[in-house]
Amino acid sequence: MAEILHIASSARIEGSVSRELGGSLARTLAGDEGEIVVRDLARNPAGVVDENWTAANFTDPQARTDAHKAVLAGSDALVAELKAADHIVIGAPMYNFSIPAPLKAWIDQVARARETFRYTEAGPEGLLTGKTAWLVVATGGVPLGSGTDFVTPYLRHVLGFLGINDVRVIDASRWMFRDEAERDAVAAQLLSEPQQAAA
Repeated sequence: MAEILHIASSARIEGSVSRELGGSLARTLAGDEGEIVVRDLARNPAGVVDENWTAANFTDPQARTDAHKAVLAGSDALVAELKAADHIVIGAPMYNFSIPAPLKAWIDQVARARETFRYTEAGPEGLLTGKTAWLVVATGGVPLGSGTDFVTPYLRHVLGFLGINDVRVIDASRWMFRDEAERDAVAAQLLSEPQQAAA
């Protein structure tokens, strides 16, 4: 049974392209037997990394106080969700050429040495192997892969750093300029590509 982690990061609760397409993709990946865990960063944002969080995170796990553990409790829950997932669906609208602030906060909470990556003599090693990430990237007018698309390469890089190298992109860029046939083609991709990946 596949476990799907759907991360919704759009500030828009209604009318969000990345939310709608991401939800559809998550349901396709789950099928009849899979489980979907939704992490809605607009309704329940990840905490921002601050001095207390950094101090707790850099303390050896065996030496952490109850206060340290309390500070890291939210991050621990997010890391556990990520570790448990077989597929990670990230709805990522482009805000000012980059990702939304709540999505960056989530990344800061889950990119943790000894938990999701480690340092070795050969360099950093991602620990979240064997997973597939799906990026549902929606933009108003910026084409994906252009010189001003800082969403897709950044997310590919940070996921690869964590060991997730199978990253697939659903291109919902320039959505407002697409006609019905083009939008239908994206919707069809949400149904066909996950099935091919599972075959």
